Amino acid sequence: MTESPPSERSPLRIFVVGAGLGGLAAAVSLRRQGHRVEIFESSLMKREIGAAITVQANAMRVLEHLGYEEKNLKGVDFFGTVRFSGSGGEGQTHLFLIPRDSMGRAGWLCHRTDLHDELKRLAIGNNGAGPAVRLNLGQEVVSCDPVAGTLTLKDGEVHQADLIVGADGIHSIIRTSVLGYAQKALPSGISTFRCLFDAAKLEDLADMEWFTAGISGAKVVTSPEKRFRMLFLFPCRSGTLINVVAHHVDDRDPDKHDWNAKASVEEVLEEFKSFHPRYLKFLELAEPPILRWQLRALPILPTWINGRTALLGDAAHATLPTLGQGAGMALEDAAAIGCLIPLGTRREEIPARLEAYQHLRKSRGEFVNRESLEQATEPSKRGLYARSKDMQEFLIGYDSVQTTQKYFDEHFSGRGG
Repeated sequence: MTESPPSERSPLRIFVVGAGLGGLAAAVSLRRQGHRVEIFESSLMKREIGAAITVQANAMRVLEHLGYEEKNLKGVDFFGTVRFSGSGGEGQTHLFLIPRDSMGRAGWLCHRTDLHDELKRLAIGNNGAGPAVRLNLGQEVVSCDPVAGTLTLKDGEVHQADLIVGADGIHSIIRTSVLGYAQKALPSGISTFRCLFDAAKLEDLADMEWFTAGISGAKVVTSPEKRFRMLFLFPCRSGTLINVVAHHVDDRDPDKHDWNAKASVEEVLEEFKSFHPRYLKFLELAEPPILRWQLRALPILPTWINGRTALLGDAAHATLPTLGQGAGMALEDAAAIGCLIPLGTRREEIPARLEAYQHLRKSRGEFVNRESLEQATEPSKRGLYARSKDMQEFLIGYDSVQTTQKYFDEHFSGRGG
């Protein structure tokens, strides 16, 4: 790659809106290129974020590129799933068909907060490559001029950047500015109870071999009835916590209820009362808070970019957790945008680089968006990801860093960066 003259290798000023997993990862990715990055986050980040997530091999490759320390994730090996009927009986094991390594592992099960904390460390720590990211908490963005590259805060202050990355989630303000109109995520008709409990609670219980024996991974329990209900159970935080995800058809009017609200153990047990008692134990052990989330998905957007502004993660392609690839797609987005904007990129080159970002990322994000929704709502497609080698190859066999760097070398090498 041709070296740019020193005068052309000054860092860009970059704003990332949102300090979730995607926003922090994008900030780290751009920091590593030597840019001056600031994050604007409306919250004060004083509470734990979400519950547990799957980090599949495609996401692990990005984390390696960002320089993470494996021990900080406290991950549990993820080899596949064992599926059970809600009425009981023997389980069916589904190993990942495209393993990451010789052990057969295809990812990790980890607490979302542990991954978030590690990305935050990589962003604002003093020992990383490039200048430390400035994290502005309690700074709510109310509007954006995507072409000019300006953000307006709630207090009226206006800030100017060379590049704006909208990683502000499913309710994205930046998305409205990029599109020119508000686009809400649409209800899927499915909601999810989510909670955690201490794994030590299982030690004295009988009939736990179905959960503790066999492969390291998730146990999936599906309703024997036509009405869709599914439990997704797995350990995280070095095996000390059990994550409980309970999907179910939700007949309530979605617009008359909060997107996420606290629920009681009794509500969860009532919804899953037809399941075998050994599965209900996991619901009875739930520790507050139990949250009931409406699962909503964005429709396909006409664009993710406008001027010098790009959408990333849930702001661009929020979808259901069916494939366990929500965080993975956000991390891939972050890796791509960093690889496309190395030190030496000039301000006037940003729109072309964002065109490349959209070319590389949009169809892939949309595939996950559609498949996650269809594999939750279409009975004939449920569980397809666990059975499809082609789909696993497409998703977990992908390397966002390598793919983007190759594209950059073919299209931009020697022209700024």
